[in-house]
Parts: sequence; C-alpha cells; structure tokens
Amino acid sequence: MRRPVIGICSAPEQARWSVWDDQAFLTPRGYVDAVHRAGGLALLLPPDPQLERDPDELLDMLDGLILAGGADVDPSNYGAEPHPMTTGTVIERDTFEIVLARRALERDLPLLGVCRGMQLMNVAAGGTLNQHVPDSLGHEDHRRTPGSFDGSDHDVRLEPGSLAAQAAREDRHRTKSHHHQGIERLGDGLKVTGWADLDDLPEAIEAPDKRFALGVQWHPEADELSPIIESFVREAAQTAVT
Repeated sequence: MRRPVIGICSAPEQARWSVWDDQAFLTPRGYVDAVHRAGGLALLLPPDPQLERDPDELLDMLDGLILAGGADVDPSNYGAEPHPMTTGTVIERDTFEIVLARRALERDLPLLGVCRGMQLMNVAAGGTLNQHVPDSLGHEDHRRTPGSFDGSDHDVRLEPGSLAAQAAREDRHRTKSHHHQGIERLGDGLKVTGWADLDDLPEAIEAPDKRFALGVQWHPEADELSPIIESFVREAAQTAVT
C-alpha cells in the first residue's frame, strides 16, 4: 500500500544559506518530520498562479493538505484595513492557499490548518480575523518570545467528541503557542471546538460536515508528543486506499 501524499504549503521568503542570500520557498522541517513519522509522503507546495485557476491539477495528486504557519494573512482578503501590527503579508501566498483551501473543502479532502493555516482556513470560508489579539486580551501570553515557543505553552479545552478532541486523543491538550492574530467572525460551515484556558480565545475550528477539516491555533509540528498530525495523516491514508 502506498504512503498517503500530504501537500504542505510553503512560503516565499528571503533566505540565507552558504554564500547565498536569495528568495526561496520555505517550510519548517517539523512539518515534514511529523508527516514522515506518521507514515506519509511530504510534498512541498510553492505558490503557482496556474493552480489558482485549476487547483484540481494539484489536489488530484494529494491525499491531504496542510496549511502551514507563517506570516500574517493580508487583511484585504477579508475586506479590512491593516492594523499597525499586521506585518510580513505575502498576497501571492494568501491567494494560492485560499484557492486550495476552498477547493479542498469542496472536495472533502482531508485538511489541516496550523496557526496561520487555521486563520487562512477561516478566511477562505468567509470569516474575518482579529489582527492583534493583545489589544482585546490585554496580554502577550500567546507569543511571549517572538521567534520562540519559550514561555507560551498553555492548555486548550476541546469539545468532547469533536474532531479536535479525537485528533488530540484528549479533551484538554497542552499546546505550543506562537501567534498574535486570531479568529474574529467565524467562516461559513465552521464551528469553534477549542478554547484557550488562558482567556477563552478560539483555538480550534472544524467543519463538522467534512471527513477531516480541522484548524488549530497552536503548533503540533513543534511537539513530537502531539498526535494531531498523525491523526490527520491516518485519515488521509483512507483517501490513498480509495
């Protein structure tokens, strides 16, 4: 039986390696390692304008799609003006991933959104984002140290029986957190099924009428003990069989 093919969206970024400083398409290794540990084959997906017109050309090759973390989603995608703290947006990436997310939902292809990926999943479904949650929460505890998970671990309450709880294999899940944006208006067909113990911020969303369409605000790829990506790959394996 072949391994399930998992597409992982990659980000256009300026990068340095050896003597070079150039544009590259980047994906943190943790996603690839987690997919491999779960028995999947990882395929990195750079933005491709042609696929924006025909996403099925790519999705026909995949058994599951991961929307990875990264830079803020450009607020023009949900009709808002940018907050002063909204930075690093890449409209090329947003456009590509929104098309893929919408079509994956239509096809009922297993879909996992991680941090930015959860936010983009919400935008793809017509929702909006809180562009800087410290303004409303009054604290920075979801991203205490930019560029690190240090000090930002916290528990998330998951709705019993939800996809989020099934994927985590528990109703209370310890998470590695690193974000400053979050869900504002929920997208069509989505449901909040996870909340931060810190402040009740939405931490998990899902589409109840789909096989596996889950967004998590934390970073399971950075935690080898987390079963979230394994649960996702296991469901994608059913696509590979059929």
